[in-house]
Amino acid sequence: MTDEIKAQDAGASDKVKLAAAVLIVLAGVAGYYLLGAQAAWLRWLPVLGSLVLAALVIAWSHYGTEFWQFVMDARVELRKIVWPSREETGKTTLVVFVFVLVAGVFFWLLDLALAWATRAFTGQGG
Repeated sequence: MTDEIKAQDAGASDKVKLAAAVLIVLAGVAGYYLLGAQAAWLRWLPVLGSLVLAALVIAWSHYGTEFWQFVMDARVELRKIVWPSREETGKTTLVVFVFVLVAGVFFWLLDLALAWATRAFTGQGG
């Protein structure tokens, strides 16, 4: 992450851009319903176009630049990851499967014991 913490708040123009993006998407959805008698692919064109246009509007706002900075920071952090080897992954998967099997058998036996106790105490049950 960046060492510098930005205390910059979105201005009024950024809030207007965000509202415009929301209205653009709503217009695309309205276009979808207005073209109800058309083919499905033709009905989806306004929706896709409005999503692209709204993304462009947001990209030029404070929100868009913050999101882009987040993506860049995430890429830097992703490069720091040390991925396990194939052998480590296989061993870990085997341990998980064995644990799930043991836990499943335990809870099955617990269920049988509780069902037996319920029948013994109440005289009811399967």
